[in-house]
Amino acid sequence: MSIHLPHEVRSRADGLHLVLGILVCILLVGFFRIQVLLGDEHRLRAASNRVRTLPVPAPRGTIYDRNGLIVADNVPGYQVTVLPGPVDSVRATLRRMQLHMHLSDARIERVIQTLRAYGREVVVDSDADFERISALEERRSEFPGVYVEMRPRRRYQLGAAAGHLTGYVGEITAEELDSDLFPDSLYEGGMVVGKVGIERQYESTLQGRPGIRHVEFDARGRIVGDFRGAEALAPVAGRDLHLNLDLELQRWIQTIFPDTLSGAVVALDPADGGVLALYSAPGYDPNLFVGGIDDATWAALNADERKPLFDRAVLGLYAPASTWKLATAGIGLELGVVRPDEVMPQPCTGSMYWGNRSWGCWDRAGHGYNNLAQAIGNSCDVYFYQLGLRIGLGRLLDRATAIGFSRQCGLDLPQESRGIFPDRPQWYRDTFGDVYLYGPTEAEALNLAIGQGPNSQTPLKMAQFYVALARDGSAPAPSIARDAPLAEGWELSLQPEHIASLREGLRLVTAPGGTAHFGTALEYWDVFGKTGTGQNPLSVRGLAEDHAWFAGMAGPPGGPPEIVVVALVEYGVSGGQVAAPIVAKTADFYLRRKYGIPTDTIQTYREHIMRGPMPSWYRERFPQAFRPAATGGGGG
Repeated sequence: MSIHLPHEVRSRADGLHLVLGILVCILLVGFFRIQVLLGDEHRLRAASNRVRTLPVPAPRGTIYDRNGLIVADNVPGYQVTVLPGPVDSVRATLRRMQLHMHLSDARIERVIQTLRAYGREVVVDSDADFERISALEERRSEFPGVYVEMRPRRRYQLGAAAGHLTGYVGEITAEELDSDLFPDSLYEGGMVVGKVGIERQYESTLQGRPGIRHVEFDARGRIVGDFRGAEALAPVAGRDLHLNLDLELQRWIQTIFPDTLSGAVVALDPADGGVLALYSAPGYDPNLFVGGIDDATWAALNADERKPLFDRAVLGLYAPASTWKLATAGIGLELGVVRPDEVMPQPCTGSMYWGNRSWGCWDRAGHGYNNLAQAIGNSCDVYFYQLGLRIGLGRLLDRATAIGFSRQCGLDLPQESRGIFPDRPQWYRDTFGDVYLYGPTEAEALNLAIGQGPNSQTPLKMAQFYVALARDGSAPAPSIARDAPLAEGWELSLQPEHIASLREGLRLVTAPGGTAHFGTALEYWDVFGKTGTGQNPLSVRGLAEDHAWFAGMAGPPGGPPEIVVVALVEYGVSGGQVAAPIVAKTADFYLRRKYGIPTDTIQTYREHIMRGPMPSWYRERFPQAFRPAATGGGGG
């Protein structure tokens, strides 16, 4: 028998019903809030756990040479990406991946740091080979959150022959994302961008617009496939780029440049200043950087004492030596202080006395009386000493600065060295201090007139200057890409007879009897040029040889020059023996292909003589070589 009264039981039951009713109301309100008021938000969260939006990289634009040949394009490649998740889980996944692909502990930690910093997907390997990808795909269940996809991979057809020119691509860094060059509206983490060279210079042209892909995952974080509930956005490929470069010529230069020596070769089209070839030795293969260069290779490139990463063609600064005498001659003609047929009052006897010292010529036997062309051909220092004094230091500095010997050429590359040349007399005081307390004397003009003193130029700058000699005295800025906006050029106000006199001097250097004749005489083309023997810090101390220069131009006999080539060989000793043949063989290869003449590896007169008998064409091309009084140019 119950001890409670019936009304107490009923009262307690009513209270319980009230509590249950309140609980049910709370649950109903909660359900309503979750399912109705916050339904969209929770559906979005659920979808975000099940569906992720991933960028789809756009292929970069293809780079073509002047003949339509491919310099750089894209091929299929594989990229491995890890998606955001708990740090411990991601680290465990990466550790398991080490069994099937090269993944260092340092790389794992960098991936983890990026995940923590940005909370987004991180590329683990942007250039994985098919074998590694197959190993991961076969064990997909072991790697939740790992995404493998096919992506365009950059390919450089010229390899090390044009590494400095093309540059390479790589994943964008945090520093680059913070710079103005990569605006947030166009770039985000994980994108591949140009790092150096043409790839960097024309990044905005070559870079496409990434697309968007929606990927669905299961509860274990494994990719199920594309999510069809949202529309994907296709990537837009980058624009193609067409260069003035001649791909075959660039490759040819690599084959003829001495593989044990360092230096540079620049070839320009005198018609418009277009860069036909821009070669630096030694080079590097930009394909090594695609997908990220490994630490050992990067360390080896940086430790190499020959500095393969250094672009000698546009960054190297060298004393131009006697190749600069043409600048002195051109300035003298422009200012009217010398006539082409004029001889200097003092003949060259191997030296001249001026001020309180003797100024020597490279040829101690002397050259006697020379007109301007003969002085160029003989590279007579005494003649150019006197010409430098006639011009005067002030005017020499003014005109050389106007020509651009103390500034860049304006080439369309991210980096180019500025020439070293005094822009005014005060430069000496600013640079050397109290040594020039009372300013420079006219003696400085003597040094500068023969390409010595504080004068260092890039091979590119000397090539631009010789373009002016191959034209009418004007020199457009060199350009690699076609239709690129050009920097301001310059000109020497020279009469046609002045240009003819300068070219005659260059002809004497390569004529029979000239120091560069054997290495430059060709069957079909005339080659004119100037040798140079450039001192360097090591050669001055007797620890190394001088640098070898040859700057010249070539074209059909009797016609205007159609190519300008400058070669600089570090510690090459002789411009005539080492640098000049490189220029001649470069010009011969280019012109033969231009005129449809079969190319040959035996090109110069010296190569024919070393191989066998005198070629039949030589007597017809150079009949003056068989005359008793053949004369020609000198060294320097």
